[in-house]
Amino acid sequence: MTTTVTIDFSGKVALVTGGGYGMGRASARRFAACGARVVVADIDAARGQETVALIKEAGGEAQFFEADVSLSEPVQRMVGFAVDAYGRLDYAHNNAGIIERQQPVAEYPEEQWERLLRVNLTSVFLCMKYEIPVMLRQGGGAIVNVVSETTYKGSVGDVAYTASKHGVYGITTVAGLQYARRGIRVNAVAPGNVETGIIERARQHMSPEHLRWVENVQPIGRLGQPEEIAELVVWLCSDAAVLVNAAKIAADTGWHVA
Repeated sequence: MTTTVTIDFSGKVALVTGGGYGMGRASARRFAACGARVVVADIDAARGQETVALIKEAGGEAQFFEADVSLSEPVQRMVGFAVDAYGRLDYAHNNAGIIERQQPVAEYPEEQWERLLRVNLTSVFLCMKYEIPVMLRQGGGAIVNVVSETTYKGSVGDVAYTASKHGVYGITTVAGLQYARRGIRVNAVAPGNVETGIIERARQHMSPEHLRWVENVQPIGRLGQPEEIAELVVWLCSDAAVLVNAAKIAADTGWHVA
């Protein structure tokens, strides 16, 4: 993919959760390519360190922090690490998330419900809770959360995943409205089906027919690529998006209205 937008983040600092692979890795690399110093956070240390190595090989600057962002204490330490390492925090891509085996509501395990909501929704609340004060102290910043095309319409998919993504959009709008006049913009991207670790894992449980549907259902007729989502994430953090706040931006080539 050819990058067509030039963005200069020299002197800025970005934090990316779930930065060990997929969209998180792609956005971390894109932030670094634009000149930002990047903190890559992930619960998977090997993958996170690999992302840092890729950034450094390309001439960028990055450090890794291992964190379970579903818990408050690791999130506080993660944000503190970013500030200690680089002195500030300008951008955050709160990307960490999971999806598990889909089951009907009446059969859905309660422990799976709790786990999905902690990882997908509570983590975003916790990240913003500790990212925003740092941004306020320095006069502003930008945050991009991750929702899903399922937030535009009903879904017969995973109930906890769908609920969590609706929740993320809800808290995105609240934070965006609360802090707009204090220089912080908060938005959400809503990807369709993207070639990420979630899709890789889901392939193990899909029939060939379901897999073909997943790959072809979007109007463009293919899966999105993580780098394509990263372009949108980084643009939303840039000054070019100064009027975009508390928004949900679909990145599914129109699937959400199909």
